Amino acid sequence: MALKKPERQWDAVIRPRNGWFDINFRELLHYRDLIFLLVKRNITLLYKQTVLGPAWIIIQAALNSLVFTVVFGGIASLPTDGMPQFLFYMAGNLIWAYFSNALKQTSTTFLTNYHLFGKVYFPRLTVPISVVLSKLFNFFVQFLLFAAFWIYYAVQPGTAVKPNWQLIAFVPLVLLQVGMLAMGLGIIISSLTTRYRDLTLLVNLCVNLWMYATPIAYPASMVMEKYPHLIGLYMLNPVTPIVEYFRSAFLGTEAFGLAYMPVSVGMTLLLFIVGVLLFSRIEKTFMDTI
Repeated sequence: MALKKPERQWDAVIRPRNGWFDINFRELLHYRDLIFLLVKRNITLLYKQTVLGPAWIIIQAALNSLVFTVVFGGIASLPTDGMPQFLFYMAGNLIWAYFSNALKQTSTTFLTNYHLFGKVYFPRLTVPISVVLSKLFNFFVQFLLFAAFWIYYAVQPGTAVKPNWQLIAFVPLVLLQVGMLAMGLGIIISSLTTRYRDLTLLVNLCVNLWMYATPIAYPASMVMEKYPHLIGLYMLNPVTPIVEYFRSAFLGTEAFGLAYMPVSVGMTLLLFIVGVLLFSRIEKTFMDTI
């Protein structure tokens, strides 16, 4: 009598996925250690063999704010809603740097990691998630510098800086929105660049132009004053209400932009969902076209 071979028990089974909604979020949670390692790699590689190391994060934030203060606050004499110019520009640059850097790096996910993707299996979404988290680390380092100047100006007698603690309590959710917006739009671009390489040449240009359509170098109140009939269109930029929220929370600037936060959140969720679905679809075949 032939002995029956025991069934082999596998630790993991990888099956093909063809649908648009075949996204295994439980698998992403299972690979959280890999996400942590990728975040560590991103931070380490960026400042490897540099003299000052992560101190460049703070230096970059300080220099950007200083240039904005000299050029836009001094030479162009743009208003800052009565706030100290350096603090006003640093608040805007903090949010914009987090968003733009995360967007730029996630937009090249497939192009810069195709060698790794072609050798070993792991959930591809771990890469853009790790990018957003590593840029969030940069944000927190730069926020320490901002907090130092913020406290200094806030304790000055007769200061115009008046923090709104109720709004500050929701800042973590706003940062989550920034990360989702950057990741959603970034992976949409990354998915399209597998077929249309021209997009990689346009990303940096479009992001630079986008900054001028966002109240980084000027307050949104200036747009409201000069072009009141265009304010609705202007606020369709999902980053604009976010920057205004951040400034209203920490500086106490006029909070009229908060009325447009639901629009910003809705656009963020839409771009994020579309991005994840498109990314999941493209990752199955991108090795054949890249």
